[in-house]
This record gives sequence, C-alpha cells and structure tokens, in this order.
Amino acid sequence: MDRTLAADLARLPDLLDATRRAAAEALATLDERAVVPAAPKPADPEPLPERGHGTEAALAAFRTRWEPRLSASAGPRYLGFVTGGATPAALAGDWLTAAHDQNSNSSMDGAGQDLERETVGWLRELFGLSDAHTGTFVSGATMSNTTGLAIAREWLGERLGVSPAEDGAAALGPVRVLSGAPHSSIAKALSFLGLGRSSLVRVPTLPGREAVDPAALDRALADTPGPAVVVANAGTVNTVDFDDLPAIAALRARHDFWLHTDAAFGAFAALSPEQAHLTEGLDAADSVCVDLHKWLNVPYDSAVQFTRRRDLQARVFQNAAAYLGPLGEHPDLVHLTPENSHRLRALAAWFTLRAYGRQGHREIVERNIAGARALGAALEEDPAFTLLAPVRLNVVCFTLADAPDPARLTALREAVSAEVFVTPTVHEGTAGLRAAFSNWRTTQADVRRAARALRTAAREIA
Repeated sequence: MDRTLAADLARLPDLLDATRRAAAEALATLDERAVVPAAPKPADPEPLPERGHGTEAALAAFRTRWEPRLSASAGPRYLGFVTGGATPAALAGDWLTAAHDQNSNSSMDGAGQDLERETVGWLRELFGLSDAHTGTFVSGATMSNTTGLAIAREWLGERLGVSPAEDGAAALGPVRVLSGAPHSSIAKALSFLGLGRSSLVRVPTLPGREAVDPAALDRALADTPGPAVVVANAGTVNTVDFDDLPAIAALRARHDFWLHTDAAFGAFAALSPEQAHLTEGLDAADSVCVDLHKWLNVPYDSAVQFTRRRDLQARVFQNAAAYLGPLGEHPDLVHLTPENSHRLRALAAWFTLRAYGRQGHREIVERNIAGARALGAALEEDPAFTLLAPVRLNVVCFTLADAPDPARLTALREAVSAEVFVTPTVHEGTAGLRAAFSNWRTTQADVRRAARALRTAAREIA
C-alpha cells in the first residue's frame, strides 16, 4: 500500500474528527458568511501532485483555496432556485452513505434495496399516493422527469403496437407532449429521449395564471391524432401555480393520454392541511416527479420517481448481465433507472424522515410558506417593488416598480448577494427576481434581514 495512504488509514479516526470540526465550523458560521461571496479572479489550476501529502494537507488546502469561495447555500437566506439545506439527521445519513459506500441496485447485496423501498413507502404516504405507485430514487428532478417520460414513451409504443425500447423512438412516428407551463427539464428530457424538443406543445393557460386551461387542453387533445402525453404541473417554478389535477385526469374519459405530473417541490404542499387541496388528484397521475433535495432538505443529489407502470419502467431500463439480479415480479433497482451504479441516496431521506416524522417536516413547510408570505407583504408595501404574481406557496416573484430591465435587476441582485441570494426570471414578458423558501433553517428574522437588504439596495440603485 502507498505509504501516505497507509498512514491515513492508520489515522482515519483522527482525520474524520478533523473533517467533522471543519464541517461544524462551516455550518456554525453560515449566518456571518456572505451568502454568495464576491467572485475573485479565478485562480490558475494547480498541477496534479506527483506525490500526495495526505488527507490532512488536502483538507488544509481545501479550506484555504476553495472553502472561502463557496456560497452559503446550506444557509437560511440562500433563496435562489429552490434549494433546501440538509437537516442534521439528513447530514448524518449522508455521511454514513459515504462511509458504507453501498451500490444499492442489486438484490445480491439487498439491504440497500430494502431500505430504499421502505423509504419510498414513507414518501408515498407523505404525498398521499396510493400503493398503485411504486418508486425509485434518482439524482434530481430532471432525471425524475426523464424517467417518467421514458415510461410514457414506452406506453405510447404499447398503444401503437411497437416498443421504443426495442425499436427506437422513431417507431412511434410524430409524438405530442402537451403542457401549460412546463419546466425547462421537460424539453431537455424530450431531447434526451429522442422525442425532440419540438414534440412539446404549449397549451394556453388560465388568464393571469401559469395553470393550464382545462378547456384548452381538452381541445388540444381532440386535435391530437392518436395517444398523447400530458405533463401537468403541481407547482410551477415562477409562481408555484398548480394545474387542476382532477380536471385533467377527468379528460381521460374522452382522450387517450399518459399523465405525468411534475411535482418537484409542490408535492410537499400535501404536508400542510391548509395547502393539501393543491395536490388533490396527484395520485391519478401515471408518473410523478418529486425532488427531495428541495423541500425534504436532504443533500444533493436526491429525487424520487413514482409510476403506476413498473412493468413498462423495467422494459425500458432492464439490464441483462449474469452478475445482475433478475427482473422478476419485484425487479432489482438496476432495472428501473438509467443508472447501473446507484449510491444509497435513500439513507439521508430515511434518516430525516425517521428523525422528524411527518410533523417535523410539516413544520418546515409551513414555516417556509409563512416566510414567503412575509417577504411578499414587505415588498408589496415598498413602492420600489412590484409583485409579479401572488405568493401562492413558497416563492416570491417580484421586480422593480421603476424600469425593471435586466441590467438594473442584476445590479440589485449583486448588491444584496452578501445578505440574500435570489435568482433572475422572466414572468409574462417582464424581467424579475425569485425568492424561493425551502431551507429548514429559515426564520422570520432571516425574512426581515432579506427584506431590509433588498429595500436598501433598491434605494441605492434608484
């Protein structure tokens, strides 16, 4: 064994303790650190060392060279994208995921698969899905949407008497995928699956909304020859608008379509009794996307994909090799996702669900919703700002009241980046900013701090 590697093995408990101290210090200083540090001139890449100096030296180099440039995305005022943090239990689970280093795709080493299936069952219950749905862990919402649409592609083939998994996507002929306000990952998935971005047909939405107009969807389906795919939204990115899922599902009485629901973070509305009505009809979907490194607050990368047609899922992703388990009635996970190598992502989710239960995660969701409403109210009271949409759940979509052009919004965003991070958007043709609340640490004090920073920066820009 290499001498440096052997020395690290002998000192492993001490090295892990040093890493623990470094991690604890980073987390303890989240409030004091700039949310997004000022970007220095990129450093020239260092050459690969010929002879290493061990973990302790690598840790010291990381803390000097890279840690000061990392954003405080684990913290309470990182409101860009839809980014959760990692609850204490999820962090513990993720650390143990690396320590045990399981490839949980095979029944020949089955504890990982059993743990994942138990966790999927808990999540299914959390989101109000029935036992008709089975689920698998994937890396994020994009891969969850891609997996769901891959199953939909095979369903289209079943309807047409072909198998895209065997014959290729061209065997389907023209395909139409209908949606009101699809997330950008849907078009990316269609490109990846060989269906093409041009197969995505945008259906009119309700006036002033991002929710699809069910009557317009009915007409579009009537104009679609043969079976189709409908992508419904349970929480759009800009305004967290929800399609009328029961109304869309009811259209299957007249039209033949696969219903995929993108509920990447909107599914968590089911945890709040006040908001649970938004997710009514989620169980009627043929496939569902939920992203867990958003509102479940587990580390990147983690999402879950649900479907009612595991048989079609296995037909798409089956992998034939002597060292892999059989398909069978309960296929190994290797036959259910694009990944042959599949880290035990479920462990972090299992830990946080086991540690805090439904009630603990409901509290996070409801506190984040209250935070979004408070920030929305604070900005609405300030004449420097205009809300671009009502605060429906956990996202505040806003802009400058005077000359909201991209340059001024960029200046505003950069001016507040040490205190709060928000991301740019465009809503109904108007440039704006988004503040998305999904971190378990965020409190009303953070909301006040963010609002104060935004107001001060708006005055300076004006």
